[in-house]
Amino acid sequence: MQIPGHPRVEIVVPVKNEENDLGPNIRRLREFLDTAFPFPAEVCIADNGSTDATYEIGMLLASELPGVRIVRLEQSGRGRALKQVWSASAAEVLVYMDVDLSTNLNALLPLVAPLLAGHSDVAIGTRLAKSSRVVRRPKREFISRSYNLLLRATLSAHFSDAQCGFKAIRADVAQELLPLVEDTSWFFDTELLVLAEKAGLRIHEVPVDWVDDLDSRVAIAKTVGEDLRGIARLMRSRVDLEPIRQKYGRPRVLDPRTAMAARVLRFCAVGVLSTAAYALLYLVLRQGMPAQVANLLSLLITAVGNTTLNRRITFGVRGVEGRWRHQLRGLVAFGIGWSLTAASLWLLHTAIVAPHQAVEITVLTIANLAATVVRFSLFQTWVFDDDAPTLPAFEPPAVLDQTRSN
Repeated sequence: MQIPGHPRVEIVVPVKNEENDLGPNIRRLREFLDTAFPFPAEVCIADNGSTDATYEIGMLLASELPGVRIVRLEQSGRGRALKQVWSASAAEVLVYMDVDLSTNLNALLPLVAPLLAGHSDVAIGTRLAKSSRVVRRPKREFISRSYNLLLRATLSAHFSDAQCGFKAIRADVAQELLPLVEDTSWFFDTELLVLAEKAGLRIHEVPVDWVDDLDSRVAIAKTVGEDLRGIARLMRSRVDLEPIRQKYGRPRVLDPRTAMAARVLRFCAVGVLSTAAYALLYLVLRQGMPAQVANLLSLLITAVGNTTLNRRITFGVRGVEGRWRHQLRGLVAFGIGWSLTAASLWLLHTAIVAPHQAVEITVLTIANLAATVVRFSLFQTWVFDDDAPTLPAFEPPAVLDQTRSN
């Protein structure tokens, strides 16, 4: 709901030593908002630690152009500037935009519309979608794509472009998320997106037309170092997002006709990795110990890894709560699997006094695959039963009642 006398959208433009670009680009942005944007919008210049004439130019723009204001922060940091201005804003939707206006402004309405409608919680511009039109140097392209691939590999991120300087968030969602974001610099928006996604918020993506700013002064080496430290911190993080998930989260809706098949495929993929790891460990350990001991240790080590991967990947259980209980239950399932493989080894050595290692591996692999089927049943019905998202029951579409009342 719009507050009388306040804009529905506030666009924050963080700047530091941008005396050349600030004037013409803020005028261009303000003109676009006045002539081509359908919602009341305000521009806030967030000067964070400029040492040139940026602040003075910003003051002149604020006095000359209606709908433009400036905030001065003595400390530098894009994240710090956004956090301070967004936290104090009365607008419904909060936008962040780079001062170079590399992103075509025609993407602004598609960015904020889903947030104003309540359909989405966060919106980002993406330069990596197939329909995006991007002009930039190969070096920048390589770094951007590598960074987003790294986020997918380390933090299981599903958004496509963490670094595009064109983002928006609903103000009520921002009030909940901003206190949890620790970074005050370039990693700020990546951390915000990761937390939003983990909390189950809907992130809307807009393919953008984007032209690289040749005058960009981002210190790539320093930024990369900060980003890597930020990723490592988030991998260790145990932030409690459950209150936000309960308040704003939008749980994924699973199709019951495909959900079980997808779960089985993920379990099988983890099982193949575990079986391969088991076989390699057994071959290594068998060089210096009896077959039953090598089998036990190999199964024990791979069982812990198998339970961890299935907990996160197959059954979607996140967080540390219940982790040790799940591992203990997983070890019970491991015990059943071990008994199957141990029995197969005993039967083999009863039938053949000194079987070849290739025969041992073949028999154990078959037994281990059988144990995998048993483990899946236990994982599905018991090990993660208290925390894992349940599969919905399939309800066929209702048949239309074709009877007519007179």
